[in-house]
Amino acid sequence: MHTVACIVQEGFAPFEFGVACEAFGLDRSDDGVPNFDFRVVTPDPGVVASKMGFSINVENDLTFADKADLIVVSPVPRENWGSIDERIARVVRDAVARGAWVLSVCSGSFVLAAAGVLDGRKATTHWMYAETMAAMYPSVEVDPNALFVQDGRIITSAGTAAGLDACLHLLRLELGAELTNRIARRMVVPPQRDGGQAQFIDKPLPASTSLSLAPVMDWAIDNLALDLSVEQLAARAHMSPRTFTRRFKADCGTTPAAWLTRQRVIQAQRMLEETGLGLDAIAYQCGFGSAAVLRQNFARLLGTTPTAYRARFSCAEPLAS
Repeated sequence: MHTVACIVQEGFAPFEFGVACEAFGLDRSDDGVPNFDFRVVTPDPGVVASKMGFSINVENDLTFADKADLIVVSPVPRENWGSIDERIARVVRDAVARGAWVLSVCSGSFVLAAAGVLDGRKATTHWMYAETMAAMYPSVEVDPNALFVQDGRIITSAGTAAGLDACLHLLRLELGAELTNRIARRMVVPPQRDGGQAQFIDKPLPASTSLSLAPVMDWAIDNLALDLSVEQLAARAHMSPRTFTRRFKADCGTTPAAWLTRQRVIQAQRMLEETGLGLDAIAYQCGFGSAAVLRQNFARLLGTTPTAYRARFSCAEPLAS
């Protein structure tokens, strides 16, 4: 992925637009991160008004998007959800047809749906708009709980900060875990968040929960090779397994088992990139027990195999046999 086109329209959301600029537009070459040819585009170049009372001047029309490796679609105002500029629809459809990445942030998914590229696919949007999207586009399988959804080379994200999760996910696929972690550290955000939108819908996270579970989570990350159980983690948190599971899900938006699996896959990514260890050794050190279990979880979470991932991102020489 070398070229990125971010499409903006009248009434664009500044934060979500900024997410794309932050993720793909900054020069991070001093951290060893390759730069992208990032350009903001719009159907009619000139002044484009945001929904927050200020405007930006966009110099590029949609021509650059015709060959871009990634198309980012910013949110559009509610009154435009049922319609779409046909010029943008063509760009989006052509991008999908040629196998480019297409990523929408928040209500930008309505643009993709209106263009027809989400028909028969899974997608998400902000939880407040999920029912509306499902009603307007019944051929789209809308997941109201996911932070982001990848279906093929189309990625849709939930509201606001979930756009960062989606961008970091794509960067991880393209650049690998280590470089993406460097980008996340510069952003001062976690490289991967677990759980979904459900953790944000009903109530804010209890402040005391994060403090009480943080030491246990840190310990678990340092001991992934162990056969960790809910009972063991609960004991370290001085809770019953039932209370621990309930508190963990309220805090993290996912179960302890799912969180552990994610952490083990992250560790496996790092080891595949940085070491020449065999899959059995990596599986053992990450707590999967066997290469077969590692492959199963790696494919389920990342959509590729450990061998293919290593071939693409490895910085280490294989160990001598």
